[in-house]
Amino acid sequence: MVIKGLQKTTLLDFPGKLACTIFTAGCNFRCPFCHNSSLVVRSGEVDEIPVKSFLSYISKRKGLLDGVAITGGEPLLNPDIDELMRKIRAEGLLIKLDTNGAYPDRLEALLDEGLVDYVAMDIKNSKAKYALTAGLDESFDISTIERSIDIIMKKAPDYEFRTTVVRELHTPVDLAEISEWITDAKNYFLQKYVDSGDILSDGFSAYSDGEMLEILDLVRKKMPQTILRGV
Repeated sequence: MVIKGLQKTTLLDFPGKLACTIFTAGCNFRCPFCHNSSLVVRSGEVDEIPVKSFLSYISKRKGLLDGVAITGGEPLLNPDIDELMRKIRAEGLLIKLDTNGAYPDRLEALLDEGLVDYVAMDIKNSKAKYALTAGLDESFDISTIERSIDIIMKKAPDYEFRTTVVRELHTPVDLAEISEWITDAKNYFLQKYVDSGDILSDGFSAYSDGEMLEILDLVRKKMPQTILRGV
């Protein structure tokens, strides 16, 4: 397991919990608006954090931290992620997993073993525009995404779905179609696009706060439980 970053304390990444966040390298998607592009395409330039050092860190903070958020990149690319999760569990900590949903079998195995307490899955776009938005070939099999959505809704102790809204990639109609797709989900967040300075491709922009509120009203017609982030 390769860890390429550690945020030692966060109140934002794991809802309702005081957590640390670890970052894994590599991703099977190439979303052009990706805000962690160095972890996706230039991970060799990012220093590795030894797993032993990370485990020592969380062990020293027993009673202070509630959990660990695991993000990327795409964490499920790591075949030994279950081993790391077991070690985190041994320290008595909760685990949140961020995923793009492309590995439903791995996701289900982790949930069945009880290693994940909260799943946050990105819904990239409507079904028709999924491959485009994820930077993939049109032959991408969206059934993997559909399976992951179903698994999360049935098996995750807690979860959220979320879409980063980019003016050049998402129309209000696209977002309304997503809401129809996951209409029975517990939580759905619309995240306003922000240029992190580490974006995979240039040329993207955000909707204004007013426009985001209008989109929210549209999406809430199908999913009243939709919430805005970053507005």
